[in-house]
This record gives sequence, C-alpha cells and structure tokens, in this order.
Amino acid sequence: MKCPFCGEENTKVIDSRPADDSTAIRRRRECVICGKRFTTYEKVETDTIPLFVVKKDDTREPYDRAKLESGIVRSCHKRPVSYDKIQAVVDSIENIIFNKEKREVTSNEIGEIVMEKLKDLDQVAYVRFASIYREFKDVNTFMDELTKLLK
Repeated sequence: MKCPFCGEENTKVIDSRPADDSTAIRRRRECVICGKRFTTYEKVETDTIPLFVVKKDDTREPYDRAKLESGIVRSCHKRPVSYDKIQAVVDSIENIIFNKEKREVTSNEIGEIVMEKLKDLDQVAYVRFASIYREFKDVNTFMDELTKLLK
C-alpha cells in the first residue's frame, strides 16, 4: 500500500480489525520511510459477482451501487442524515442482496429492502422514497402510507 504522505510503497500493518459489521477489514498502517500512520479498508469487490436487476418492464441491467446510493441520497436530501449513515445503509442493503446468492434480483425486492432500511433511518426519507417507489397518485394514497407509518 502506497503511503498517502510521501508516496513510498513500503508500509507495514500495525493493527487489523473487522469493520462495518464484519463486511470489511480496517487496517492501521505505518510508512517505513516517513513514519506517518494512515488507515485503509479492505472490502469484497462486488463488481466481480455478476448481478442483474430485473426491472418492472422485465428488462435486465447490471446492478449499480451508485444508482442505489443516489436514490437514498435524494430521499435524505436536507435531512439530518450523515453520509456515513447513508453508506452504512447502502452496505447493509448490498449485504442482503448479495447474500441471496442469486444472479438476478428484482427492482421490487431492492425497493422493499430500501424502504425497510429508510423507515429505521429517517421517516421523512422513507415517505419521500415511498412516494416515488409506490407511485402515489393522489393525497389519499400518501395519507394511507403515513397512517401505516404512524401505527
């Protein structure tokens, strides 16, 4: 691992421990030249596992983490939700999806998982996401979802 301070390629690992619910490894490293310390994270690369999303119109497209993340970020816009919490939710959703060990997952499955996670994260973000995902047609449908949330 290259030192971010001096560019030296020779660094040593000082400490390793699980991170992000044991889905990653956090490593403290020290540069053997300048002596500065830094942290790296090692995570399974999901790009190597081919996963396709089956859309509502039966078309298929490769799974894209950025697309999932942007939908959640839009739902949390101007809400007191940190970027770290959003990343944790995205990681959690990915764990659920990839642990199914299927080559295809429906957009409906992903949407339901996202809604479940957003309900715990921020209720306003949940309602925002639900209004798009469930395609609310009028105020009554919106109120029905709010009533379910309040129960």
